Amino acid sequence: MKKTTLVVMAAGIGSRFGGGIKQLEPVGPSGEIIIDYSIHDAMEAGFDKVVFIIRKDLERDFREVIGDRMERRVETAYAFQELDDLPEGFAKPEGRTKPWGTGQAILCCKDLVKEPFAVINADDYYGKEAFVKVHDFLAQERTQGERMEFCMAGFLLGNTLSENGGVTRGICSVDGKQHLTRVTETKNIVKTEQGAAVKSEDGTLTPVDARCPVSMNMWGLTPEIFPVLESGFRDFLSGLSDRTKGEYLIPTIMDGLIQEKRANVTVLESSDRWFGVTYKEDKPAVIRSFRELIAAGVYKERLFD
Repeated sequence: MKKTTLVVMAAGIGSRFGGGIKQLEPVGPSGEIIIDYSIHDAMEAGFDKVVFIIRKDLERDFREVIGDRMERRVETAYAFQELDDLPEGFAKPEGRTKPWGTGQAILCCKDLVKEPFAVINADDYYGKEAFVKVHDFLAQERTQGERMEFCMAGFLLGNTLSENGGVTRGICSVDGKQHLTRVTETKNIVKTEQGAAVKSEDGTLTPVDARCPVSMNMWGLTPEIFPVLESGFRDFLSGLSDRTKGEYLIPTIMDGLIQEKRANVTVLESSDRWFGVTYKEDKPAVIRSFRELIAAGVYKERLFD
């Protein structure tokens, strides 16, 4: 069976979480963080290697909290996402504080990942089902076709909302072959009594179907994506009118490849409930959710014992 790698994006600054390093917040009964559960599920599904994408200034804390422990259990590597890591001819704009987005994050791994790989956010809990489905898709032998073959774990929008504020989700359209036909990055989706809605700046609510599939940035990719990201990042930077704000995002990149008929993206539906710490107020609910999973026998009290 093919070797497969899990890429964990953990370079975000966590601004909505009050400035703390939200990826390192303990949520399990024995001090586990969300990444622990993701790596546990990925290893159980068959992934052989983990690559953490972090900022250089987080390296010491990150290694102490999780990296050193994981190196004893699975092959581990680090990639660093930095604001000044730009193509030749571009410089970091004055006033820019946000990372360049998930597209640049994955591009940081190009020298470390030579095999099919899954990409996840560090602060999202995805559940076991999605890891199994993405791994099995990536492990399949395929003949080289005209289009690149990728996959995405699709979650029901209603299973991915926060009780404490709006979230950004990639709302997906899917055809009869379970191929993604469009992904629309949609900001400020809030939970409502009717299900879900997009909340505008003036407070207007536009209903959204809570049963529609959404992307939670869990993608199954191959190294074919790296040249695409490299050339696309240059185009993105060249086209930015305000380089202090724009982000190079994987859902937008995937949507472009689909519309250009350069890639098929198979949507692998997961019925698991997502949860994460988008806001500081989310943490108690996440802790309760893990306790419930442990009580149901999904995880052990001490995850890696």
